[in-house]
Amino acid sequence: MKKPHIIIFNPDQFRLDAMGHMGNKAAVTPNFDKMATEDGVSFRFAFCQNPVCTPSRCSFMSGWYPHVRGHRTMAHMMQPDEPVLLKTLKDEGYYVWWGGKNDLIPGQNNIYDYCNFYNIQTNKDLMPNLHTVYEWRGEKDGPNYYSFYAGKLDTKGREVYYDSDWDHIMSAVEFIKNAPEDQPVCIYLPILYPHPPYAVEDPWYSMINRDDIEEIYPRFKDSDKKPSMLKGIIEKQRLKGWTPQQWKELRATYHGMCARVDYQFGLVVNALKEKGMYDDSAIFVFSDHGDYTGDYGIVEKTQNTFEDDLTNVPFIIKPPKWVDVKPGIREALVELIDFPATVEDLTGIKPKHTHFGRSLLPLITGEKDEHRDAVFCEGGRLHGEEHCKEKEGPARYPTNEVSLYWTRIQWQVADGPEHGKGVMIRTKDYKYVHRLYESDELYDLKADPMELHNRIDDESLSGVLAELKNRLMRFYLETNDVVPFRIDAREPKIVR
Repeated sequence: MKKPHIIIFNPDQFRLDAMGHMGNKAAVTPNFDKMATEDGVSFRFAFCQNPVCTPSRCSFMSGWYPHVRGHRTMAHMMQPDEPVLLKTLKDEGYYVWWGGKNDLIPGQNNIYDYCNFYNIQTNKDLMPNLHTVYEWRGEKDGPNYYSFYAGKLDTKGREVYYDSDWDHIMSAVEFIKNAPEDQPVCIYLPILYPHPPYAVEDPWYSMINRDDIEEIYPRFKDSDKKPSMLKGIIEKQRLKGWTPQQWKELRATYHGMCARVDYQFGLVVNALKEKGMYDDSAIFVFSDHGDYTGDYGIVEKTQNTFEDDLTNVPFIIKPPKWVDVKPGIREALVELIDFPATVEDLTGIKPKHTHFGRSLLPLITGEKDEHRDAVFCEGGRLHGEEHCKEKEGPARYPTNEVSLYWTRIQWQVADGPEHGKGVMIRTKDYKYVHRLYESDELYDLKADPMELHNRIDDESLSGVLAELKNRLMRFYLETNDVVPFRIDAREPKIVR
């Protein structure tokens, strides 16, 4: 069978509702909207398997849930004996071009085992990364210090704020112009935006109509029975005095970042069309997780909370021209681990390991309307797991209050319930979160789509709760391990 080119466009921390075709009037995403409605499909109920970068990437590149091999921290990446889709494609004859962040392969390993080309940015004239320059944060004791809000970027006279994302995008466009004619290619673009700090240059900063900004979810009440991680972050981020207008401006800046990402995606699509590769390409657009962006009075994300803000992500697929696509929005529940299974289906690759993804082609063609009865997301650690506290590096160490992430990291290294293990099961109508060290959560999503009212003690939902607990137990029984395809000899090999 003919093998399609595989284009993986993977923005970081992109909320589902930041796209125009999902009904958000403030969103400016014409390229995503066009693909979703004309020659691809967009999934309204797509969910990541962990709400932070590395565990999510390990999951969607392997088809494993994070618990299968312990990929649930930022410092535990894919090992040489573990399956990674990029390496599989390279071994199957694809030319794999990688431009963007890692958060997947351990730094001590050779990244060229997984790709043919890695876009190195050494000695390039890049604008400052706001993770390393802090002038935009204001006074250390001020209300903006932990807000991640920087606002409009100064391009210093350049056409754009030429950062690492721009360099990866333009390098990918250049590669497409000169792509091999006799070999299928995989282009992997795990770019940084719209990951905070919230900042973007014009024209994207100014193109968002502030009057169209959607409602910001209200702060929690003590009676809402929300997890201690969220309560602790709210206390430390010092954003309680922010006005509705300030929150609206932060959200508008985030939408501007998303608009820039959409524009950059359009550059890649246009390059594919000009090269004559577009029709032969399977294009995947999805984010590793979402972002609170002011909802509940919180910015950024956490590792063990599971509101839809963090877990419900964009997922758009345009198949190659020989697949009879039925364009539009799909309402089925899907997971990011379905991504590698779909690639395997499109390429004819037979996996050499057990994984838990399911091909989305039947949904893309309109053959089926439903896919999963529930989706899952998990995170956190056990008490006593010192190696899972992520104390590595000066930017993360809990005593370093200068760190952007101090308001979250200090709880991750504490010995209270804040960073304890939790797992989410979500259906179309309900969400249940089981926690080891504090109250479970149960939400009626139709009555309470903002997930403000934890009804775990509501007797009227006892039957629903029992069903979700049983389904969660079956999920762990089905996925708690994987048996290698390699069969071991039972008799020992004796070497003298």
